[in-house]
Amino acid sequence: MSEKPLAGKVSLITGASRGIGLALARTLGRMGSKLALCARDANRLSGAAAELERCGYPVLAVPADVTRPAELASLVERAEASLGPVHVLINNAGIGYFAPVQETTEASWDLVLDTNLKAVFLLTRLVAPGMVLRRAGHIVNIASLAGKSAFAGGATYCASKWGLLGLTQSMAEDLRPFGIRVAAVCPGTVATEFSPHTGKSAEKMLKPEDVAHAVEMILTETAQSFISEVVLRPTQKP
Repeated sequence: MSEKPLAGKVSLITGASRGIGLALARTLGRMGSKLALCARDANRLSGAAAELERCGYPVLAVPADVTRPAELASLVERAEASLGPVHVLINNAGIGYFAPVQETTEASWDLVLDTNLKAVFLLTRLVAPGMVLRRAGHIVNIASLAGKSAFAGGATYCASKWGLLGLTQSMAEDLRPFGIRVAAVCPGTVATEFSPHTGKSAEKMLKPEDVAHAVEMILTETAQSFISEVVLRPTQKP
């Protein structure tokens, strides 16, 4: 296998300023990819971009809110104008909201579903037509074990991730005739700032780099196959 399997390719990663998104950017940069990164926090994103640039990776950082279609359109336009056509799309941006369903507001529901699910649809719809024309590309959606196992207080979050898995599977069927491979990665608890993890041991949790390793495996699979889903669990329960 080439030491730089993504040399000359462009990868667009959402939620890339920290945690899993930043670990993904580091890994894909090491694989030779040019990086188009977005996140809502402009300061954090700038810091992440500076770190990656110091490693010698070509980087375009665009502050963007994935729930706003106009900002997504501008993100894709700027990425392709600056770096080239997007070959890898990683839908990583997500938010958590945990409360009993009877206490959940409509606004909270809308924000989680717009961020974790609708944004994936919107961004894929922007990027996929170019992939279809080129008959090549990868789309990886960062899902969650919460898309497979329900828990008290998780109605909104679980709904978004169950929906994301259904969307991912349908996207894979729509796009596989054009040489585009679509996959979901479903990690368990990851040691990030995403949620408080009260009472859990960070040493027993997954690390962001574990998720990035799974994505690296997906992006280097053989030409005649595609990995449609990866489920990640820590070796010990946190």
